[in-house]
Amino acid sequence: MCMLLRTEILKLFYSKFRSFNELQRLTIPEIVKGKNTLIVAPTGAGKTESAVIPVLNRILEIKENTDSKGILTLYITPLRALNRDLLSRLYWWCENLNISIAVRHGDTPKSERIKQSKIPPEFLITTPETLQVLFMGKRIKEHLKAVRFVIIDELHELLDDKRGVQLSLGLERLVNFAGEFQRIALSATIGDVDLAAKFIFGNREYSVIKWYEKKKYKIEVIYPHDINKDDEKLAKQLGWHPKIVWSLRKMKEILNSVRSAIVFVNTREMAELLTSRFKKLYPDLPVEIHHSSLSREVRERNEKLLKEGKLKAIIATSSLELGIDIGHVDVVIQYTSPRQVSRLVQRVGRSKHRLEETSEGYIITLDPDDYAESLGIKNKIG
Repeated sequence: MCMLLRTEILKLFYSKFRSFNELQRLTIPEIVKGKNTLIVAPTGAGKTESAVIPVLNRILEIKENTDSKGILTLYITPLRALNRDLLSRLYWWCENLNISIAVRHGDTPKSERIKQSKIPPEFLITTPETLQVLFMGKRIKEHLKAVRFVIIDELHELLDDKRGVQLSLGLERLVNFAGEFQRIALSATIGDVDLAAKFIFGNREYSVIKWYEKKKYKIEVIYPHDINKDDEKLAKQLGWHPKIVWSLRKMKEILNSVRSAIVFVNTREMAELLTSRFKKLYPDLPVEIHHSSLSREVRERNEKLLKEGKLKAIIATSSLELGIDIGHVDVVIQYTSPRQVSRLVQRVGRSKHRLEETSEGYIITLDPDDYAESLGIKNKIG
């Protein structure tokens, strides 16, 4: 590894980490050689550093040997909130290596967009949608001609919906505009690795680094078999179904036993409804909401409050499913079946995020079908 990376990169790495892990030892040589690479590894395995460190190494070489100006690297992520986290994590690297970095998405202020058009960052974090928008800007479009590397994070989130198709078309459009570039994709959960690789690389040559150290999960599925008279009485007063009161009571019992948690739901409507019910039934319990339709200011405030320990829980949709830095989370509660094994793995993995820790989660079910499906999903995880 020391032979492949520049001295300044190694010095920074060892100031932050003890040593390269197995995934990084497998991945970095492939990327340094310029190979298109798909990295598949569990949450907390160090995928981001595995992809970014060799790319930063190549950027320094390019800057040293050419007078290339413009955006050299695009880091494409599915969520705007994830962009903010990545900017924070990567700023330290880029600042110390004298590489300019910025974020660009729908929440980016106009003043910042103008600045990027005049003085482009060498490393730009963006979303699939904003990649398309960049082609429409008269100035910023010209800066895309310099692109040499594209990193796609959380690939599994893009494979089976229209955003993935949009990204795939955007990358081919970028090839026509900037020429071929190195593609690096990251994912924690992919069923058909070869199909995913073909989707993102097309007919180009590529390497797949698939590394797994067994991540441990402790998941309990809870069914409303113990609705009591107090639940029924309170439900009658509020005009709710007794199962609703029961589920809120169960979640409160879990929350009272931990420092912080994320409660995941499957829709924005349910996030709004569950939050309002919590505030009505337990007004002293510090709980807030998080989903993509909220303003940037509200999302950032609630992320910050949870990270600072001022909230007991955030009730969220998939907007908090990925690797956003919200500090330590003790447990994840899934309200009703998550419907997919990969989704539950991703969500429960947000608790005790480190690879060596056991992630803990609960699924609160409301009817027999929901219970049976949730048990099946849990048993698939093991």
